[in-house]
Amino acid sequence: MAIKVGDHLPDGKFTVMGADGPQPKTISDVFSGKKVAIFAVPGAYTPTCSKSHMPGFVERVDELKAKGIDIIACTAVNDIFVLTNWAKDTGATGKIEMLADGSGDFAKAVGLEIDLSNFGLGLRSKRYAMLVDNGVVTVLNVEDNPSVADASSAATMCSMIDRSL
Repeated sequence: MAIKVGDHLPDGKFTVMGADGPQPKTISDVFSGKKVAIFAVPGAYTPTCSKSHMPGFVERVDELKAKGIDIIACTAVNDIFVLTNWAKDTGATGKIEMLADGSGDFAKAVGLEIDLSNFGLGLRSKRYAMLVDNGVVTVLNVEDNPSVADASSAATMCSMIDRSL
């Protein structure tokens, strides 16, 4: 069953790039005591993810922070090396926290995994945007089509934050 507004995020961990290389970061480390705008992409370097989804959040970092967001994060079922390079290539480094979900454990735990094996991609995350306040989901927009980034766009997230405040 997919996570919904009002639910607490499950325990788990991501992989992030630290000064000495990859390191684990727990769900609690990321979300406890913070307002986090997190968006998920089916895959780094894929067309919609690279041409519209990530750039929209990079462009709106200041606007999201002005609305009280502490962290803007991106997760994908990719390894942290791919996500780190993708962040560099999209201008997200230092703006968007990259949370690697390499085995899809987080995507599965929140019920937002998608099987894209027919496209040679295997298990991935659905495309979504979520606002999480101290570990509780307050806004969740999931795309029906993984190649579309409308409901999960930064523009939509900004307007949803205004309504949820």
